[in-house]
Amino acid sequence: MDILTLVERIGEAPTAAVLGLITGIIFGVAAQRSKFCLRAATVEFARGELGDKVAVWLLTISTAIVWVQGAQALGLMHTADARMMAVPGSWSGAIIGGLLFGVGMVLARGCSGRLLVLAANGNLRSVVSGLIFAVVAQMCLSGVLSGWRDKIAGLWITDGGRNVDLIAAFGLPDLSGLVFGAVMAGLALVLARKNRIGAKRLVFASGVGFSVAVGWVLTYGLAQVAFEPVQIESATFSGPSAHTLMFFLDRDAVLEFDIGLVPGVVIGSFLAAIVTREFKFQGFEGESNMRRSMTGAVLMGFGAMLAGGCAIGAGVTGGSIFAGTAWAALFCMWIGAMATDILIDQRGPKTATA
Repeated sequence: MDILTLVERIGEAPTAAVLGLITGIIFGVAAQRSKFCLRAATVEFARGELGDKVAVWLLTISTAIVWVQGAQALGLMHTADARMMAVPGSWSGAIIGGLLFGVGMVLARGCSGRLLVLAANGNLRSVVSGLIFAVVAQMCLSGVLSGWRDKIAGLWITDGGRNVDLIAAFGLPDLSGLVFGAVMAGLALVLARKNRIGAKRLVFASGVGFSVAVGWVLTYGLAQVAFEPVQIESATFSGPSAHTLMFFLDRDAVLEFDIGLVPGVVIGSFLAAIVTREFKFQGFEGESNMRRSMTGAVLMGFGAMLAGGCAIGAGVTGGSIFAGTAWAALFCMWIGAMATDILIDQRGPKTATA
């Protein structure tokens, strides 16, 4: 069944939610099986290692670039029409928000996407941290923190009323993004072989990147047939977490891509955990760890909304279309996370990995 047929049968808004659900399920299964986690990769790198976690992260972002740039080359999407690219970006938000998010994900022992996957696997710590993340994100959207977010984001914005397309900004050929992603993927595979990562995990790591391309292509396809304007977007967990929370609290909320995405991730991750017998209830190890995780969730919520996306939304989804502020945010997430691990975790008791 194509998108137009689905729209004619159930309507545009429900179709957007279904497309989000499909994207989320693919992401949830792939992220659960590959153990993809930006926080784990940054901590590993900060400790002087280029192990399996760095290899999985590198393969995920590189294959996302390959899938998305390949889809554009085939005419399945147009990155210039993506919402992230069509609106002004904030350099100040990317820098400050990225740093805050990096600090927060180390304290919370997982980025927002990873917390969602772990929550579906029975990790109650991630449930609590994820809810706090969603509440703070909503406060930044339309609550008491929205003013602070607007002030910081407005300090330094991109020129021309649009985000910066790095490929165009550097005057590179259209296919250079695809080539760049392929080179990165090659390096990731070399690193994966060095760390003896199995083929299944590599396939699922690539699957996380594939889910990002699926989201872009599906929402682009919907935009071509919909009567009302449709945002061209893909996987991210800052705004969608807030929107999903409000959908269940506000009877006037409407269906959209975000409302399908978050439940889709939960469903996909939960099913993967059940099939592999990895579902297990877990809680906080103590009061100090609870405070730490809650603090991290607050920083991630505020940081993600400032940066224009979380570790997935800016780090992979935005990176795959070469949005300038997305790459700036990703770089600052690495810096914030590495600094936090070096200054806090490496000097104190070892913390468990997410």
